[in-house]
Amino acid sequence: MTACAIEPSADPGNSGAPRAGCSITAAGAYAARLARSGPDGDAWYPERWTLDGPEPYAVPLPGNQPEEAGTEVQPMGDGRVLVHRVAAGRHVFALLYPTGPGTGELPLGAVECPADTTGLRLLPPAPDGERAYALAAGPRSTVLWQVAGGAFGPERVVEIPGRCSGGVWLDRTGRMLAVDRETGGRTKAVVVDLERGGEVSPLLQIAADSDDRLLLADPDSGLVLIGSDAPTPGRERLGWGVLGSTLPVRFPECLRMPDCVVTP
Repeated sequence: MTACAIEPSADPGNSGAPRAGCSITAAGAYAARLARSGPDGDAWYPERWTLDGPEPYAVPLPGNQPEEAGTEVQPMGDGRVLVHRVAAGRHVFALLYPTGPGTGELPLGAVECPADTTGLRLLPPAPDGERAYALAAGPRSTVLWQVAGGAFGPERVVEIPGRCSGGVWLDRTGRMLAVDRETGGRTKAVVVDLERGGEVSPLLQIAADSDDRLLLADPDSGLVLIGSDAPTPGRERLGWGVLGSTLPVRFPECLRMPDCVVTP
């Protein structure tokens, strides 16, 4: 389970958490991030890291022009890097790979979101390393897209009632995905079963009037890290538990950090 980074809680942004600067495959073999170049450090390009060799090393994957600062990148299990760009209101996806001195690019297609959608963002890397997913959140529902690994480009998987955020894989096969769904003014983690047509079922219900978010999960042990305001209404605390256990979620005092936002 990945350690937490602690940051000042001045302005967490619309999603409540800063966007991760580096993405790592579930197997831990590759990572990807946006790196800076240019005399003023204002030009961005994707960078892939290989982590499973004798020592880590980076391969730059610059395109024909610098990337926008908000471009998302994600490593795939075969070493290619998925890039998510926004152009003229369309979300465009492609796979990047090194080709000697240059960068090869395989276009995957694009997704157009309704005007009331607040944005589309990549979910954490899928466990199999072959697929990639994204959430497009609207005011009343959220669409889950498979943006890589499909037969014909981006494919709409399911529309989930409520506004969803987060995203945690619960198994090693990429079947069970947990997201944090906001409905009726409360946020609760739910499970989306990708092998049953996106069937949604409850996951966390610590208290009827609490906000319960899933932050991290270890598929092998079932250990989960939870953010909830159940013990202190209106103020989120970190807790841990085990999926399927009859024991209650624990909220240790050592994980209580005032004036900080704690994110995976």
